[in-house]
Amino acid sequence: MKRAASVIFRSFILVLFGIALGLYLADNGQHGFPLNAHNKVSRVLQLVHHNYVDTVNTDSLEGVAVNNLLQNLDPHSLYLPPQQAQSINERLDGGFEGIGIEYQLLRDTLFITQVYNGSPAQLAGITTGDRVIDVNGKKFSGTHLDQMDVNKVFRGEKDSEIALSIQNSPGSALKVYHIKRGHVDLSSLDAAYVVAPQTGYIKISKFAATTDNDFRVALKKLRDEGVDKLVLDLRGNGGGYLNAATELASEFLDKGKLIVYTKGAHEPRTDYMSTDSGLFKHGKLAVLIDEYSASASEIFAGAMQDLDRAVIVGRRSFGKGLVQQQFGFGDGSAVNLTIARYYTPSGRSIQKSYKDGLENYHNEIAQRMQKGELFSEENYLRDSDFRSAAVYHTSAGRKVFSGGGIMPDIFVPADTISDGLLVQELENRQVFNAFVIDRMQPALGKFRGEEDFIRNYQVSDSNYDEFIAYASQTVREMDSKEVKESANNIKLLIKAAAARYRWGDNAYFEVLNSNDPALKKAVSAIKGSLVAFDIKEP
Repeated sequence: MKRAASVIFRSFILVLFGIALGLYLADNGQHGFPLNAHNKVSRVLQLVHHNYVDTVNTDSLEGVAVNNLLQNLDPHSLYLPPQQAQSINERLDGGFEGIGIEYQLLRDTLFITQVYNGSPAQLAGITTGDRVIDVNGKKFSGTHLDQMDVNKVFRGEKDSEIALSIQNSPGSALKVYHIKRGHVDLSSLDAAYVVAPQTGYIKISKFAATTDNDFRVALKKLRDEGVDKLVLDLRGNGGGYLNAATELASEFLDKGKLIVYTKGAHEPRTDYMSTDSGLFKHGKLAVLIDEYSASASEIFAGAMQDLDRAVIVGRRSFGKGLVQQQFGFGDGSAVNLTIARYYTPSGRSIQKSYKDGLENYHNEIAQRMQKGELFSEENYLRDSDFRSAAVYHTSAGRKVFSGGGIMPDIFVPADTISDGLLVQELENRQVFNAFVIDRMQPALGKFRGEEDFIRNYQVSDSNYDEFIAYASQTVREMDSKEVKESANNIKLLIKAAAARYRWGDNAYFEVLNSNDPALKKAVSAIKGSLVAFDIKEP
């Protein structure tokens, strides 16, 4: 359920590969020095620092200057301020130091919406629905909270203590919890469950240091439930570590298969081969991708397609075939620098063109929508990126192309009728979660568990009308036609949000996927009732 309006934000987070270096900006502390071709950037910053008419933040200027320099190279070389670099690295390294909660700020109060398994918060007895009133004896609720304030309060060094005054329900007495911060594991796997007889579903949100282990744990549980076919969902997966993608690919391949190779002007060709430790070498596999599947997701999908190991279902992927290495500064900021291109086993580079500048590059998915590619297989196959693209062949001789992403074997059009601007705004403003917190607690308490809820709960028309009235307090102007057209999808999202709030991500995706046409096609494909098309030569 990814939408074109979030293209710019999503494309900026597709640059997720790590390691480390430093950049030195000389500072003589002198005036009147000569400028030369080798130190203009650092000298100009010094001139501003020592001579400019007003006081300016030169640290911020340095970041802007470095980023402008990098963005003139390619769209994925960029500067990361300290907080952004830390956030990306925590996501990919698999954890952080804190108490292990997710939250929503509602009426200037922090409501806890998720408590991570095994986290300090869970061990202390914190539960979803709790609201934080005071922290360390000082007023917290009603102090004009924002995300930065919350992160400063809840993050901290391991074993440092935080005291939370918690209210479990409106009007109830406060209870104080003393919690020692600790390491909180972040899984790269969003969901894993049996989606059809003998068929498992696994959704992976990013390629992190923990991805292969997360996958192996989930797969073993699914196998215990009789799974011998698998749908791997990489939709919306913006990438991550290259090694994480190759490790996951090895789970599905015999030893010694070429998964991907990289090379650049200063990087000799490096081949990444499958190992002999794979857990799912021979079961049937389908991989779901869309226009937001990028980078490491495309490495994985490209390898599975080129080696005829899986059927690829969905829409053309993002088209990021550049490899970044992260080089860090002493202040915690970093540069993600493109050091190589990667190529699929057949020799394809799937990087889309960036010759027309950054704005066009980041708007390219919106352009796909305007051209009709996202909605029509005919337009999709006729796309200009592929009309002149070189032809490559899979191991079995099927034609595949190199221009601008991985083209799936089975096309599934996007649905914009139910996923319009209204749904986007409701999600962005977190109205679904707020409604669950404020209005659905009594209903959720009536169900014995997630299976009972998923099977038996339906959002009625009266529930829907109540939600729209509630949402109108936040989204002031709602088009009546869109309210009507989006009704079924909004009902589904209400139910999914309630499932996640009460039972977690697995329940959320099980509800969300209950009527997903791409998932249905993937399941049919690995059962043998759908046949992948052989892409015709343009």
